Amino acid sequence: MTAICGLLCSDCGAFIATLNDDDAKRAEAAGLWSKQYNHNIEPADINCLGCTSDSDCLFNHCSVCEIRKCAKEKQVVNCAYCDDYACEKLEGFFQLVPDVRKHLDGIRGEL
Repeated sequence: MTAICGLLCSDCGAFIATLNDDDAKRAEAAGLWSKQYNHNIEPADINCLGCTSDSDCLFNHCSVCEIRKCAKEKQVVNCAYCDDYACEKLEGFFQLVPDVRKHLDGIRGEL
């Protein structure tokens, strides 16, 4: 499953922990992300069924994510399907996570 921004949900610690109801995986992801993003993330925060779902079970950042908000408003599956691809918001995200550009470019190339 591909997130709206191009991240692979199948590689995401929160997604994996949620699907498997795995508290050890939640703690692992919380510790890693707390260090990586210099922010206190608790294992209880690690619950997500993917930002493309209609579920309320989302990682806390998803509820304020500008990329997700934009895609939901435009009713696109993910950013690869957007007429404005790749917008300024997405270009900024690509600077942080360059691999998502390759993934979204691949999807877009198959449309």
